[in-house]
Amino acid sequence: MMINGVNSINPLNNVQNTRKTENAAKVSYDSDSISVSKEAVEMAEAYYLDKVAAETPDVRADKIAEIKAKIKDPSYLSDAIIQSTAEKFMTSIGL
Repeated sequence: MMINGVNSINPLNNVQNTRKTENAAKVSYDSDSISVSKEAVEMAEAYYLDKVAAETPDVRADKIAEIKAKIKDPSYLSDAIIQSTAEKFMTSIGL
C-alpha cells in the first residue's frame, strides 16, 4: 500500500511554495523616472492650445449684438467712425 499524502497535502508543494515566496521577497524595486525634453513640452502646449482654439466658437454673439445696437443708433454712424472702420478693414486685408 502506498500513501501519497495525508489529507491530500503533498510535502513537495510546500517546499516549492516556500521557495517561490523567498524569491519574491528578494526582488528589489527601483523607482522609475521620466524626463521630458523642452521640445516635447512645447509641442504638448501647442497641441493643447490648438485643441482649445478648435473647440472655441468663432462667433461671439455678445459682440455681434453690441455692434448691431450701435449701427441702429443714428448718432453712432458718423464720417469719423466710417473712415476708421474702412481703414481697419483695409489694413486687415493687407491694403
